[in-house]
Amino acid sequence: MADSSEEKTEKPTPKKKKESRKEGQVPRTQELGGWLSMLAVGLALPPLVGRELEALRTLMAASVTAIEDASIAVALQLLGDGARHVLVALVLLGCGVMVVGVAGTVAQGGFYLATKAVKPSAKKLNPISGAKRIFGTQALWEGAKVLLKSAVVGFLAYGAVKAMVPMVGGLVPIPAVLTAVADEALGLIRNVAVAGVVMAAADYAFQRRKVGKQTRMSHSEVKQEHKQAEGDPLLKGAIRSRQMAMSRSRMMAAVADADVVLVNPTHVAIALRYDAAQGAPRVVARGAGAVAAKIRERAAEHDVPLVRDVPLARALYGACDVGHEIPAELFAAVAQVLAFVISRRTAGRTGGEHRSPRPEGALPELPTGGRRRRSAPADAVPSAALAPGR
Repeated sequence: MADSSEEKTEKPTPKKKKESRKEGQVPRTQELGGWLSMLAVGLALPPLVGRELEALRTLMAASVTAIEDASIAVALQLLGDGARHVLVALVLLGCGVMVVGVAGTVAQGGFYLATKAVKPSAKKLNPISGAKRIFGTQALWEGAKVLLKSAVVGFLAYGAVKAMVPMVGGLVPIPAVLTAVADEALGLIRNVAVAGVVMAAADYAFQRRKVGKQTRMSHSEVKQEHKQAEGDPLLKGAIRSRQMAMSRSRMMAAVADADVVLVNPTHVAIALRYDAAQGAPRVVARGAGAVAAKIRERAAEHDVPLVRDVPLARALYGACDVGHEIPAELFAAVAQVLAFVISRRTAGRTGGEHRSPRPEGALPELPTGGRRRRSAPADAVPSAALAPGR
């Protein structure tokens, strides 16, 4: 387990961030969406109000004209036109506010479900934790925000009222006063909204820093999480060793069914098995050093002949893995060795260690990547080449 007193200096891992989101630890300020909506209202009201005033003038003119031929149908039509204009204006304004508010929330981290935060927990009833929330850094920051917002709104409202004072007293026509009041009110809304957006940005930076400190991890926690994700190295090593041991056991068991073991003479051992139904000869066991010694011992126990051929053994060891068919370039050389072994077996002689029947000479060069060769043409080794007496 990680030491709780260890200093947490590491950045959170993706897994830690995902768990923190489930617990509700996401840097977010609830005020950004509200202030952006208010700014959208301040920007959208002038064109909407102008449009509705023009529609109202048109409606009033139509009402005066309709008096000359008054009827219930005309009145209902005028009422429907007015209601439609008001409904369109409200829908446009409401949709705009909703879109801006949702966009402001999504921009701070997207949608998430804090599944762990809604679960009942005894920690939430802890009075010490409650006191820390009331008198802690978060409470001080919330109090400072309230004071700052009140001061900013009061200062902007004071400026707007002060600008309207000279128009009070009856010297300015009423239409001009109404126009000036409307402009100042809309300007106040926009200015307060802009100031609110700036304060919300500062609040978001504070929340981001706070959540970043809360989700930091210690070095031992990062190591423990990496170990859980990747697996315990000791356990993985033990599994790999066990797999290698099982593979080696299967390989040693296959030596008993081999036709010949090519040796070098003590450092390398390659066991080959030929089955005409499967195509070219195939490597059933290979090894160097101690593994080669085990292969030779296994071959001696089951009377599998050992053939000393240094260049051929080296070539096969470098070109083939267990289960691979031999490269086409070595078919002729291997065919001579197998023909010798099969002829002895036909005569009733098995086992023993022998010199290679192949005449000494350089082997053909193998292409690069020959060791990865896993298949060869089934008719690449003529059956006559492996027949006894050759």
